[in-house]
Amino acid sequence: MKVNFQILLIIFLFNSCLSKVDNADFNENSLKNPVSIEFINSQENIDRGYPFSEATIVNGIIYLSGEIGTLPDGSLIDGGIIQETRQTLTNIKNKIEKLGGSMDDVFKCTCMLADIKDWPLMSQEYKKFFNSEKLPARSAFAGSGLALGAKLEIECMAIKRY
Repeated sequence: MKVNFQILLIIFLFNSCLSKVDNADFNENSLKNPVSIEFINSQENIDRGYPFSEATIVNGIIYLSGEIGTLPDGSLIDGGIIQETRQTLTNIKNKIEKLGGSMDDVFKCTCMLADIKDWPLMSQEYKKFFNSEKLPARSAFAGSGLALGAKLEIECMAIKRY
């Protein structure tokens, strides 16, 4: 009887992978450490009846909901993509600092644009809010229609320091 060593090797590797998956991270300690989730909402957000939390904090990570360039009264800033980007990131900075982080703690942003042609100007203003050696990972794409007719919406994730 001839033995095909390639088939035996594949079976061995497959079984090895299965045994690692069965034992990986599924021990008693993983069940004793529950996930901590905190839902953050300002009174303004509640009064406006928005169907989302402004942020959630999960095990020390701040997940900030999408922000647009609104002023304190809730209206969208005028002036175009540069002004909207500046106001959006100012709103993000203020919220992250209020929640125990800083712009240096931001590690991921997602930028949604109404028009991808605004990407260069948005990126130029965006970079001003971050240390050039600590730029967060980022995705950017265009969609069709943002809240209040905004040109830009940005969501971020950051580490909570305190």
